[in-house]
Amino acid sequence: MIQSETLELLEWPRLCQQVAEFAETPLGILGAQNLPIPGTLGESQTLLRQTKEVESLSNSLNPNWKFTGVADCRQSLERAAKGGMLTGAELLEIAQTLAGARRLRRVIEEQEETPTLAALVADLRTYPDLEQEIYHCVAEDGQVADRASAKLGELRGQSRRLREQIYQKLQSIIQRQGNALQETVITQRGDRYVLAVKASHKEQIPGVVQDSSSTGATLYIEPKGTLDLGNQLRQNRRQEIREEEAILRALSEKVGERREDLDHLLTVATQLDLANARLRYSLWLGANPPRFIPPEEPITLRQLRHPLLVWQHRRQDGPEVVPISLTIDPRIRVVTLTGPNTGGKTATLKTLGLAALMAKAGLYLPAKEPAEIPWFAQILADIGDEQSLEQSLSTFSGHIRRIGRILDALPPGDPYGSALVLLDEVGAGTDPVEGTALAIALLNHLAETAQLTLATTHYGELKALKYQDARFENASVEFDEDTLAPTYRLLWGIPGRSNALAIAQRLGLPQGILDQAKVRLGGLREDVNQVIAGLEEQRREQESKAGEARRLLEETEAFHRELLTKAESLQRRERELKQQQEEEVQRAILEAKAEIARVIRQLQRGTPSAQDARQATQALAQIQHSQKAAPPPQGYLPQIGERVRLANLGQTAEVISLDSGEVTVKLGLLKMTLPLADIESLDGKKAAPPPPKPAPMAPPAQTSKAPILLRSEKNTIDLRGSRVDAAESLLEEAIRQANDFGALWIIHGKGTGKLREGVQAFLDRHPQVNRHESAPREEGGAGVTVAFLN
Repeated sequence: MIQSETLELLEWPRLCQQVAEFAETPLGILGAQNLPIPGTLGESQTLLRQTKEVESLSNSLNPNWKFTGVADCRQSLERAAKGGMLTGAELLEIAQTLAGARRLRRVIEEQEETPTLAALVADLRTYPDLEQEIYHCVAEDGQVADRASAKLGELRGQSRRLREQIYQKLQSIIQRQGNALQETVITQRGDRYVLAVKASHKEQIPGVVQDSSSTGATLYIEPKGTLDLGNQLRQNRRQEIREEEAILRALSEKVGERREDLDHLLTVATQLDLANARLRYSLWLGANPPRFIPPEEPITLRQLRHPLLVWQHRRQDGPEVVPISLTIDPRIRVVTLTGPNTGGKTATLKTLGLAALMAKAGLYLPAKEPAEIPWFAQILADIGDEQSLEQSLSTFSGHIRRIGRILDALPPGDPYGSALVLLDEVGAGTDPVEGTALAIALLNHLAETAQLTLATTHYGELKALKYQDARFENASVEFDEDTLAPTYRLLWGIPGRSNALAIAQRLGLPQGILDQAKVRLGGLREDVNQVIAGLEEQRREQESKAGEARRLLEETEAFHRELLTKAESLQRRERELKQQQEEEVQRAILEAKAEIARVIRQLQRGTPSAQDARQATQALAQIQHSQKAAPPPQGYLPQIGERVRLANLGQTAEVISLDSGEVTVKLGLLKMTLPLADIESLDGKKAAPPPPKPAPMAPPAQTSKAPILLRSEKNTIDLRGSRVDAAESLLEEAIRQANDFGALWIIHGKGTGKLREGVQAFLDRHPQVNRHESAPREEGGAGVTVAFLN
């Protein structure tokens, strides 16, 4: 099939091998070596979401996101389903796979932003009971454990005792008949315990000869005294084996009953490992997630690199990879790619083809963001090494047959179908005139039937298609004539030159031959080449100017960052000074409060009178006067045309205008409006707006007396425990006595609030009470009411 041929031509299997190196499970490695290409857009989007969600899991640095223990148990499951008996090691693999899958599912369920992976593991059954039973019955070395059954434990206990008895008897023989032995050690032949006896002394140790050395000088004899014990041990061991097999068969039967669920578990674990491998490979490439775009949006692939060349550069010390940039208008259906041999035309085709395949398979693309590409239903290619001089009709025929299969694969009656077609050296291998005509007809047909076609060519006539049909576009690969080497850069909108004569001249071909070739080319062909050369020169000039513009932009941005840094530093300093001023004010307030408390304590030490109250009032007035801040000095006001210093920037500028606390200055080519506070004179005076004119003072209101809010025993009454009717008479007397103090503190407590309501209702009706309010929190809060007296 042409699809399989395309994968081979684009070297997709090589890329799959590279992805497989990032997989962690045996099944993941096998799956990555043959990454499937989805047949629908929905499948590709699901794979891409899986890759992105695995990236979210990896970024969470959860130590449990690992595939340890997940094994390839397919053959074991198949044998168990058919009634076969699994070994202890195989059962352990199954238990470890269950534990690993459960760990992965738990990590996914704990992460919020993984809906696709959560749906994948939602119906996963990990059978913790089966896992625990396997761990209970099978030891870490894969052998059935003594605890697997009571019978097995008893049989193994008997076997140990029998072996101990055999060892004791054999040790006794060694001590008595040591001169008859080649070696004073106990050894085994099969399941029988024997001694290495010299052949010349075999009569000294009667028994059964189980084996002999190659020279016959040593006989391995099981002494007569241990024969019965050995027979008992053999029988006991047979019973052990039968019991072990019964245990393994029971476990294997349980595994076989769950074969379908366990197969599904392996599939899910493999999909998770493949998503993890896709992510790790993508991050290794420095790739970014693609976005599938509708046909009406342009293809955008900036700084796209060939993934196989990146691998070659990093792993095999290959040359640096030169990226290409593709921005293709949606109206363009065919791009003809021209330029010299070995210039990178074929590599461009393969790079785009691999990028389309990678996006479909859920991989990130080795390009800068945004990486935007359509979802191509089919990716079809005819790529081969057609740069040899030894071209023949058979080669041309091979290409034509492959192009025929490509045309057959395009859906009939589907104009602008969602197919990407890549053709290398279209129409080559035959007569240039006929090849050109065939190539033009083929590209016109593909413009009607494929969404996008990229075709490389050396035929000049194909370059003119752009000017005849808006669906065609030209591109070329750059060639440095001075070094006779390709730069591998892709140039859009400019047709390329083969540069055959220039290369031949640089390589020393006689000038006479070159002159004849130029004559045969004709003046028109030379004029076209000159036009193309002029376009390339203009492009280089534009690139140079664009580079200079980028440099200036970078310098401007650096200057802007420097200004922002200085501004932030000054704002931070201003905040610190403001905080320091606030701390000083708070300190002054605390000192004033302390002084006020001292005056109050002085009043409370004796019997306060009105005269004492007046003296206290005067003391408080002195405290208030001492705490008043001095008026700020009038600041410097700049004049229009004056040179001033910008404090935030450390630069000097010229004042253009002044307006209500703001100043407009000119700094080089820049104009900016700043607060006056950011301006200072060249000798360091801070600028500030002129102080506002003071408003006329209103005449002080005539009051009979100012209230003195000083609390003492004389103007404080405690009504807690009193009824409302009794409290009213007490309040009447207290108001009369506290009249000279201007305020009365009434302690009624919180309780149910009935007494407070009754007290405040009485105060509302009393003619001598101006107003009342709850006391400050430090003086009782809602449990104390302060009444201000007329």
